[in-house]
Amino acid sequence: MKILVTGGAGYIGSILVPALLNRGFAVTVLDNFLYRQASLLDCCAHPSLTIIRGDCRDERLLTRLLSTHDCVIPLAAMVGAPLCDRDVVAARTINYDAIALLCKLASSSHMILFPVTNSGYGIGEPGKLCTEDSPLRPLTLYGETKVKAERVVLDRERSISFRLATVFGASPRMRLDLLVNDFVYRAVHDRAVVVFEGQFKRNYIHVRDVAKAFLHAIDQFETMKGRPYNVGLENANLSKIELCRTIQRLIPNFVFCEAPVGEDPDKRDYMVSNARILATGYRPDWSLEEGILELKKCYEILRANHYANV
Repeated sequence: MKILVTGGAGYIGSILVPALLNRGFAVTVLDNFLYRQASLLDCCAHPSLTIIRGDCRDERLLTRLLSTHDCVIPLAAMVGAPLCDRDVVAARTINYDAIALLCKLASSSHMILFPVTNSGYGIGEPGKLCTEDSPLRPLTLYGETKVKAERVVLDRERSISFRLATVFGASPRMRLDLLVNDFVYRAVHDRAVVVFEGQFKRNYIHVRDVAKAFLHAIDQFETMKGRPYNVGLENANLSKIELCRTIQRLIPNFVFCEAPVGEDPDKRDYMVSNARILATGYRPDWSLEEGILELKKCYEILRANHYANV
């Protein structure tokens, strides 16, 4: 099978692409390398990898690539509410328009495996788990574009969408702005964090288990196609305060407090059921605690001191 991965040099792609290559797939990565990342250098020795520097919105390029590939994993996106709010045009054209274009150009035989965000659930009902049948009420432009794109993808018969929980864990293209990654960084380097609206809950998943979900879906495609799947840890529907307590157990000199005033611009608050994908035989490998310990080691290497004087 030949697989096209747009945004393949990003946070998830830098884990997924080597996993696909190790499974024997031929992989083409289409990426604009916006962040000047070198995260796939270790894969370049693999004869089944092709790298193309380009734009996922380029219709001529997409048409050419689709003609020689069987499966598409469109990871290219403006990820996160702050980034989308900073560049609304890019958010809409990359997160939605490029996906609509891909679905228009793809033939009925193409497999599409599409990641979205479970932040589309917005604010859930107290004490009730969000399932794939729960209403989608995105609170941000980011959530809105991903929900809209998912509808287009699932209108095709041969497609699967993954509603990803908040992803954590180390990647060659690291992101320090994800909640667990950020809090663990602060625990290691700052020893403290101030939490805003600490009772807001969300679900979590390790980046390697996200890659595992894609591999699982390729293997089980004919039985899984045509549906969305929540992808997260069943035992990790945690508030921000509960997350901090988990980190504190593993990094004891970490302290945290909840701010009595102020608010978090990210208002999502929900718990998620991952029963649908678990029923297909998928099982995550990484616990939240294992990911925290991994990140602790990671941050002995990484020090984001670009703006420090010393």
